[in-house]
Amino acid sequence: MIAIITGDIINSGDYNSEEWIPILKSHLSTIGNTPVDWEVYRGDEFQVKLPVENALKEAIHLKALLKCVKNLDVRMGIGFGDETYVGNGVTESNGLAYQRSGRTLNLLKQAKTNIAVATGNTGIDETLNLMLKLALDFMDDWSVVSAEIVSIVLNNKTTSQKEIAKQLDIRQSAVSQRLKRARLDLVLNLLNYYTKISKEIKYDTLD
Repeated sequence: MIAIITGDIINSGDYNSEEWIPILKSHLSTIGNTPVDWEVYRGDEFQVKLPVENALKEAIHLKALLKCVKNLDVRMGIGFGDETYVGNGVTESNGLAYQRSGRTLNLLKQAKTNIAVATGNTGIDETLNLMLKLALDFMDDWSVVSAEIVSIVLNNKTTSQKEIAKQLDIRQSAVSQRLKRARLDLVLNLLNYYTKISKEIKYDTLD
């Protein structure tokens, strides 16, 4: 079982591609190789294949990175399942994970939310999507500085506040304030829950 994230950039038309594409591609390159593991296509859409256990963390990390550009955001459908056909690139491959990811992304605008999952298990989907909807209530409102500090922590959870302060050239007290405003504690709680439930997702073959 694999995870597929299919996403599109919100408000991409308001920016030159050079302002955000390097950010997106730089992070995707840490996940895998293009085009077999990820591709950016049609200007402002992307697809990435990754292990189930990493899917939600990478989706939230991508959101934080892109929100480091003011007024930019991203919409993502995360699908879980098998891969029945491997093409020359990830956008040419197929399977339940791809189908669920694409269908979920297509439903997001209507649902007025920016991240949702489709695992094939209705109970898991309902729980995770409710938790995501609640978390997006503040994640969608991340300022540039909040998004920046979330990105730093998700890149390395062992980074201390002192190290973050030095990296951003701000006081440690300011780091603490930014972490609180970003509600990072809730983000990490969500990811900890996902780590536990991902084992169930990984071995669930319900269609």
